[in-house]
Order: sequence, then C-alpha cells, then structure tokens
Amino acid sequence: MFSHVMVGSNDLEASRAFYDATLGALGAKPAVENSGRLVYMHAGGLFIVTKPIDGAEACHANGGTIGFAGASPEQVDAWHAAGVAAGGTPIENDPGVREGGFGKLYLAYLRDPAGNKLCSMYRIPA
Repeated sequence: MFSHVMVGSNDLEASRAFYDATLGALGAKPAVENSGRLVYMHAGGLFIVTKPIDGAEACHANGGTIGFAGASPEQVDAWHAAGVAAGGTPIENDPGVREGGFGKLYLAYLRDPAGNKLCSMYRIPA
C-alpha cells in the first residue's frame, strides 16, 4: 500500500545515529545519503529523513505514528533499546503485549530526536 514514509528533521546527524541504530536492529542497512536526505531501504520499503524543502523548521505530526514491523518480540525489544541508546525517548507503556480488535500485538513506542512518534510491532500468532 505504501511506497515510502518521509519524516522531517532539523538535525540529520542526530537522526542518522538514531535511525541507523533502530532500523539496524530490524535488519536494515545504514542510511544512504541522496540529495541531502537519509534513505533507508529494507524489505521493499523506503524510509526517508529530510530537512523540510520549504526551509521551515521540521515538526512532528500531532496524532501520527509510524510503525516498523518486527520479526519477534525480541527484535522489537532490540529496536526499543537501540533507540533509547541513540537518543530516543521512551513513551506510552513499556514494551509488551497489548490485546485489542487486531488480536495480540507486541508493541514498543519511542519518539525520535526530532519528536516523531514511532512504534515497532510484532503480531503474535493466534
């Protein structure tokens, strides 16, 4: 459904350190720089970090969350730990199982150094 996700950042080096660590924990390679943007390619998807083209300050979406698929609860935990170590801020509850209309999910939430809300999720088989 999605071709890519792009977020803004005012500090690309802080974002590089954060996303190289967190996306690396999910199996992605470090960013490739393209036209001043950080591009991550993994499992058929693109995640891009850029300074806003209009020259204004980057800001995070109110109510928005970007979700990254984890292959296991352990990988979600590794993503979360890597993010905290690389300057991310833990938010919501501690990583763990949540139950709802989509069944059991193992979730972990962070804010990146620019304030974007992120989640890593593993769907627990029924």
